Parts: sequence; C-alpha cells; structure tokens
Amino acid sequence: MFRKAHSGDLPAIVALLADDPLGAAREIAAERPDRAYLDAFAAIDADSNQLLAVAIDDDDRVIGCLQLSFIPGLSRTGMWRGQIESVRIAANHRGSGLGAAMIEWAVEQARARGCGLVQLTSDKRRPDAIRFYEKLGFVASHEGLKLDLS
Repeated sequence: MFRKAHSGDLPAIVALLADDPLGAAREIAAERPDRAYLDAFAAIDADSNQLLAVAIDDDDRVIGCLQLSFIPGLSRTGMWRGQIESVRIAANHRGSGLGAAMIEWAVEQARARGCGLVQLTSDKRRPDAIRFYEKLGFVASHEGLKLDLS
C-alpha cells in the first residue's frame, strides 16, 4: 500500500535514503532526524505541489519512498509535469515488484493531477536503477546536468 508520508515516517525514510553507497556518503540516518530533515519535511508537507509518499507493509512499516513534485510550466502549451525523485525500496523488498508498483502508483498520481508527462533522474552510477526505469517505459531522451552549490 502507498500513502502520503507523515512526520513519524521520517527516520525510516532517511534510513532508506542512506541505504546504498551513494546515500551513505550524503545522508545522516539516526533515530532522531537531523533538523535539516525536519525542516525539509515541513516544507514538503506544506506545499500542495509536493507529495512525499511511502510504501508500507502489512505491519505499517515503511519499506519504500519517493517524492513526486507537480511542476507547472509554460512549454508544451502550459503542460504540468510530474518529477519523481528519491526513490528507494528496502533491501529485503527489492526484486519483489514493489518498486514497479510504486512508480506506477506515482504515475497515476501525476495523471490524476493533470500532468502531461512524468520525468525523473537517476545517478549514472546506478546502472541497475536506470535499467529498471527503462523497463517501465522511461526513455533517456534528454541529458541532465547538475551544479553542486554546496
């Protein structure tokens, strides 16, 4: 099952974000979330164009997460876009189909909000993730560039 995240989910979400080599180097997983995570969660939760979602198991434990942003735009005749980021599935649930189901759920959320396309980025150092998204129909149609401001 998928639902909007609540503040009590934050430690589990951060743990998921930190549970790979890239995330381990940039996240701070702790029982009590760092203030920066609390502030970010509050901003996301207050913004109607943001949806931080979790996948939960039968015991209401967080086993997956993603953030879906609804972005208005002028191009493509004022089309809205859905931007999917921070997709993670708990290690013991990878390969179960949960990730595909969660992405399909997010696409439906974007469609329901009137988005004309859904886009995402994946780090080039995650070739398995890129293959996963391609199997779901995503196409590497553009080059993505980032500028680190830290």
